[in-house]
Amino acid sequence: MALDSSEFPVQVAPFEQPLTHFASRLKDRQVKVVAIGSSSTAGEGGIAPYPQRLLADLRIRFPNAMIEVVNRGVGGEEAPLELKRFDHDVFDLNPDLVIWQVGTNSVWQSTDPPSFKDTTHAIREGIDRLLGAKRIDVILMDLQYVPALLTPAKADKANAMVAAISEIAHAKGINVFRRFALMKSWHDVAGISFDRMVDPDDDSRLHASDWTTDKMTWQLTDAIVTAANKAPHGS
Repeated sequence: MALDSSEFPVQVAPFEQPLTHFASRLKDRQVKVVAIGSSSTAGEGGIAPYPQRLLADLRIRFPNAMIEVVNRGVGGEEAPLELKRFDHDVFDLNPDLVIWQVGTNSVWQSTDPPSFKDTTHAIREGIDRLLGAKRIDVILMDLQYVPALLTPAKADKANAMVAAISEIAHAKGINVFRRFALMKSWHDVAGISFDRMVDPDDDSRLHASDWTTDKMTWQLTDAIVTAANKAPHGS
């Protein structure tokens, strides 16, 4: 069950941009969200993924609207491959909001991962395509803060990818759900252990726990609601 945001140990940074298209469609009481990304989106093991939880949370917050959240996550993928799926898995669905969870596999994969350059290029191209539709709000979701990405071999790459996602979003005028900073604050400030934050059944120490996924999703919901209310046609 989703909890009130006051029960969270640390709050995520609010979105900088209003969600204009999302808010406008709320006025019509019909909204479609597409979540695209890798295993954090698709789901891993027996843990319900965030898009499933987001649907439930948004329906709580907007009980009079018909809300659909479509999960188009594919485990192991990164931005270059995800971009190739945009026509079928994003544009054909006519979304009002796209949440693109991105960047992790470029850092974590050890066998022929997409390069930093190829990944960031694909992110820029994908955002340009989404914004070019003139009817879609865009949220990027950055990396998870977990032991698999904090090893000596990975930490600098993870920080560089988080910074690049932030810089791209700022340049394009879109929002970032700053998952990396949120989870880092949970660990460093609130003292939440990695044993609680990471799926206990994941030997790679990469995937989020049920606790993390639940708390993260409710904060994402809060950020979406606040940004929609800031829009000229806010709910």
